[in-house]
Amino acid sequence: VMDPFDGSTPSDTLKRVATLLGCSPTSAGVAAYLDKHDKLSHLREQFLVPKISDLPPSDLSLVDGEQECIYLVGNSLGLQPKMARKYLEEELEKWAKTGVHGHTEGSRPWAWAENNIEELMANVVGAKPEEVALMNGLTVNLHLLMLSFYRPTAARHKILLESKAFPSDHYAVESQIRLRGFDPEKSMLLLQPRLGEETLRTADILRVIEQEGDSIAMVMLSGVQYYTGQLFDMAAITEAGQRKGCCVGFDCAHAAGNAELKLHEWGVDFACWCSYKYLNSGAGGLAGAFIHEKHKDTIKPASLTHTHTDLHTDLTHTH
Repeated sequence: VMDPFDGSTPSDTLKRVATLLGCSPTSAGVAAYLDKHDKLSHLREQFLVPKISDLPPSDLSLVDGEQECIYLVGNSLGLQPKMARKYLEEELEKWAKTGVHGHTEGSRPWAWAENNIEELMANVVGAKPEEVALMNGLTVNLHLLMLSFYRPTAARHKILLESKAFPSDHYAVESQIRLRGFDPEKSMLLLQPRLGEETLRTADILRVIEQEGDSIAMVMLSGVQYYTGQLFDMAAITEAGQRKGCCVGFDCAHAAGNAELKLHEWGVDFACWCSYKYLNSGAGGLAGAFIHEKHKDTIKPASLTHTHTDLHTDLTHTH
């Protein structure tokens, strides 16, 4: 008997289910079948799904305004967990009753609040707890990591990234290149899909790394490409980049909580992500950073010859 879920890719799974049902992969019947057999479907009840009537004005004449919307923008902001309000009220109550003692008292002392969830977050990204820090925002962490890992030389100064990298990542890479005295026009190596194609072929990425690797200081790609939804083969890219002497990092903002990650096992040098997308923390939630344990005694921010003013100008050009 054919197992419709025994597919190597989501696309294969959709085709198998469609074959089983005798319909198109884009049929509503396929979606209904997947919902019915989703072992995690019960978790939907733990989140607040907006009702159509509560959304900004739109033409409600054709729909039931009290119907929950189909929420497809988890890549921008996750849904609110039903427990979020309870947890916030507990902290507000503690603040009201204990004031400054809230920093060190209670089940979640504020002074080291992130310690409560570092192990949970490490499980999400496939890391050891000591390899993970929860702090700042995504782009701030990306800058801090690049300050330590991007060590350009006259011969090896390029950063490899997608041509449609998330805009703030693109700006951060430009800023770091300028900060080190190089020209983004010459030091940014952009990956483009083949003509007529929407996604990057893994073989093409690996070929560019093999051909240009001696001039590449850093490979810095997304885990999941925000514009196309492509999940990159991070293990293969990491192995190929490091074999050519490049450090390899990933922006996992759209991958954390969305795809299985094994950052430690893959030997990724560094990674960063936010928590308000597929991890549902809400806007302003702490971002995450990963540094592989192999760097724990050696990696530190590089010394800079730029003035403080130059550094401030570069680091604030992240929009």
